[in-house]
Amino acid sequence: MKPNTESVQNDPIEEASAWCVRLADGCLSEQAQTEFDAWRAVPENARAFDDVAGTWQSLEATSTSPELIDMRRDALESFRRSHASQWNRITRHRHLFIALAAGVAVVLIATLLLHLAPLRYETGIGERLQVALSDGSMISLDAQSRVDVRYRDDRRELRLVGGRAKFDVARDPLRPFTVTAADKIVVATGTQFSVEVVASQVHVILYHGSVDLFTDAAGEKPKPVQVKQRASVDAPRHAGATLAPGEEMISTTQLATAEVKLADLVRSAAWETGQLVFTDETLEAAVERMNRYARTPLLVGDARAAAIRISGVYAAGDTDAFVEGITGVFPVRIEVSGGQRAFVSVR
Repeated sequence: MKPNTESVQNDPIEEASAWCVRLADGCLSEQAQTEFDAWRAVPENARAFDDVAGTWQSLEATSTSPELIDMRRDALESFRRSHASQWNRITRHRHLFIALAAGVAVVLIATLLLHLAPLRYETGIGERLQVALSDGSMISLDAQSRVDVRYRDDRRELRLVGGRAKFDVARDPLRPFTVTAADKIVVATGTQFSVEVVASQVHVILYHGSVDLFTDAAGEKPKPVQVKQRASVDAPRHAGATLAPGEEMISTTQLATAEVKLADLVRSAAWETGQLVFTDETLEAAVERMNRYARTPLLVGDARAAAIRISGVYAAGDTDAFVEGITGVFPVRIEVSGGQRAFVSVR
């Protein structure tokens, strides 16, 4: 049966819309296919059909996941139920197809945005979190940290937006596992490492396996991080910015160079059990880490105080003990203003 030529009055656009609706509803019978081929043989009809079909193709291009296919099917079925009389006669006016296409488009676009959005894992002040990912990898998040996860067919992309996280990566050579933190990218396939953003620096500690390190300069292809200083370890080495187990990379953001030094793997993971270990750290970095567990954050009042280097072990969340320990040993004092405490240097 032809698509209701009495209603459409030989309007090519309306006829094309009607044919698109019939094609979307299923395969044409042999007679209908013959009628469609004859109708489309008219150049004006062919142009109209190509224009209308382009709308359908743009929708179909987004509906490749099972979730989107189900949403499209539900939208079509809902439209059929609410427009049963019009559906039986295919269409009377051009607005029927437009309404259908617009409705399906809204559903698909909304679902597509949800489907493509990364998964977000986030902790608040004093919280820690362990997450099992769909591929078997694990993430441990420190307090006040956030990781966005997006898995694709050929790669696993994560972004450490802030704080610190430890990654235990399920091995999959066909899908590299990348973690971007600030302007640094860590690439692995199956390994265990941690990444932290603190005091304008990116820290990467490798526990098992190997990782490659890159700088992600805006508008440029990522380049290997240039190691300007490296401590040696008794382990097989690779050239370039590849860490060996037991090493830590420290790189200032916006710089393509890094320092690689030996790491105390036991102490470096103490935060997972509620202890914060500082080994020759700046007071600025130590305060930032303590503040992940502090309801009332500490401040550093001047550059001289910020640059003081400290060592010690403190319970996460015990800021009073931290303040007492720092002011009792180092040339700084606490100033209180507006309910906030700030370290300032003793001049």
